[in-house]
Amino acid sequence: MLDLRLIRNDPDTVRAGLARRGEDLAPLDRLVELDTEHRSLTAERDALRAEVRTLSNQVGALHREGRGDEAVALQEESRALGERERELDVRCDEVAASVRDLLLRLPNLPAADCPDGDDERDNVVVRVEGAEGADWADHQRVPHWEIGEQLGILDVERAVKLSGSMFVMYRGAGAALVRALCQLAIDRNVDRYEEVRPPTLVRTDTLTSTGHLPKFADEAYHLERDDLWAIPTAEVPLTSLHRDEILPEADLPRRFVAHTSCFRREAGSAGKDTRGLLRVHEFDKVEILALGTPDQAAELHAEILARAEGLIAELGLAYRILDLCAGDIGNSAARTFDIEVYAPGVDQWLEVSSVSWFSDYQARRANLRFKPTSGKGTEVLHTLNGSALAVPRVWAALVETHRRPDGTVRIPDLLRPYLQPYLGGEGPFR
Repeated sequence: MLDLRLIRNDPDTVRAGLARRGEDLAPLDRLVELDTEHRSLTAERDALRAEVRTLSNQVGALHREGRGDEAVALQEESRALGERERELDVRCDEVAASVRDLLLRLPNLPAADCPDGDDERDNVVVRVEGAEGADWADHQRVPHWEIGEQLGILDVERAVKLSGSMFVMYRGAGAALVRALCQLAIDRNVDRYEEVRPPTLVRTDTLTSTGHLPKFADEAYHLERDDLWAIPTAEVPLTSLHRDEILPEADLPRRFVAHTSCFRREAGSAGKDTRGLLRVHEFDKVEILALGTPDQAAELHAEILARAEGLIAELGLAYRILDLCAGDIGNSAARTFDIEVYAPGVDQWLEVSSVSWFSDYQARRANLRFKPTSGKGTEVLHTLNGSALAVPRVWAALVETHRRPDGTVRIPDLLRPYLQPYLGGEGPFR
């Protein structure tokens, strides 16, 4: 969440940042009003408490001096003030809750170097690799759902029978390819990132810490009986690993990598292409995440992007890097680079990784702090993350890009050790 002190002391900067996102500023104005009211109520309540304590001491002194009649009169005055103090205390709590709710709903401020723009049409293409001048053959212009059906490696029809629309099922070599992609992404990152297998179901405060709640509740799967949420990404549990902790600066940065299933309702996908693997409710993903000091953030952001990009490049996929504009970055992000792969069978650029720096926005929600090596007190951490590899769209682009004229799929060299039982012979992979 945003720093309330920044909103109090420099509201113009906050207004300008939210305006760059195209946000309605009315909630911010309401927040400022409520915060002013809360501070006024708190001051009045605290003054009454002090006055009640003073009267209580005076009543005690009068009783000791045998001046009971005077003590009774003061007791009545103290009782009336005490009732008013309790009313103010209730109102203080109500206003404080409203302030926090508004804080939780305000998005992060875009970084100064985040490009200006209203939506995805204003995103900046940083570079394109492997697509310019490419001559895609007819056998590569077949959508992955047709390839998957022809080769018996993707079974959408039975997945829908089992679970409903926008669920898919991989079979045989197709399922092995899912496993291979995830294992490859883990193997490529455990040199510096601690492998974690976090829970897939988390508490409400865990999902709130990353900014997915309360704003995006409709996009998540909620188990109401247990008040648990299915994670939309491993970013959610990884961000809260050190929630409410203070880390020594000497232990930073902390790096984590995790392979999990991810669940998203895709409630906002109406009118969008949902065929095959383009938009699914459940998918596998390997996430890399870092916690660092503000001074470490820029280097960590570049590091995560380089790792995600390097893996896509080695898979032989055409891709591009986008610098997302202020109007298109995620709710919690301050700066985001997207990696999109080109899938020739569907003739689309498909987002496969968002590499984001969240500044102190998530860490403030999760109460993630560090103790500087020199200096007093504590400071708020910065969080960063990105998809090392998200399976569905990479899987789709891979089978389309590497489809051979005979209909089989050529497997890139770095994946071959993971798929030996499925290579050659009469199988779908070569």
